[in-house]
Amino acid sequence: MRILLDYQHHEVRLTDERLAHILEHPEMAGLETALAETLRQPERVIQSASDPASALHYRYYLGTRVGDKWLCVVVKYNALDAFVLTAYLTDKIKRGIQLWPKT
Repeated sequence: MRILLDYQHHEVRLTDERLAHILEHPEMAGLETALAETLRQPERVIQSASDPASALHYRYYLGTRVGDKWLCVVVKYNALDAFVLTAYLTDKIKRGIQLWPKT
């Protein structure tokens, strides 16, 4: 298990099981460092529309295995814990309440 820091300096757990799940997708190979970077220095953070306790952290990367894409790292937050649910590459940011940067 790894402990990562998010943009608000909260500790976020990334379990071996979740990392293995993320890396099952070939396009995610080699992006382990980018997961930590996206949490620590996102370009945008959106509250999940389906789960208000989850936040989608986005950072844009050039030249991934599938082209230029947004990396989205989804974190579930509760009062005592925060952990990575999943991460994936996408063409666009989902709509929702923008948590950061504040507008």
